[in-house]
Amino acid sequence: MARPGAARKTEPVEREPARERSGAGMRTAELDRLIHERVRLGIVSALAVNDSLSFNQLKALLKTTDGNLSVHARKLEDAQYISCTKSFDGRIPKTEYRLTGAGRRALERYLDHMEALIRVTRQG
Repeated sequence: MARPGAARKTEPVEREPARERSGAGMRTAELDRLIHERVRLGIVSALAVNDSLSFNQLKALLKTTDGNLSVHARKLEDAQYISCTKSFDGRIPKTEYRLTGAGRRALERYLDHMEALIRVTRQG
């Protein structure tokens, strides 16, 4: 059994759109596991309503640590859900993030799936 806070392997990401089903037929495996994690959902959600955010802005908004944000942002970058631009403001490094088209589509699919789950649950 993994200790609390230990890193876990993530399951493969399914990017098929959610299909509405009745009752227990709704499969949670269709959720985009990459976005479903709290910090990553926070990152893509924040970037969906802002043109771009700096590393420090995201860190403050999500109330997380440098290391935690870095790891989650890198996973989203690897999936091409966000883009990262590094520059310098004088001698101070600046990291800026933007949501990509693929990231916006993945977030829309995720939200559609969650809305379908809510509808099914409320009907039950």
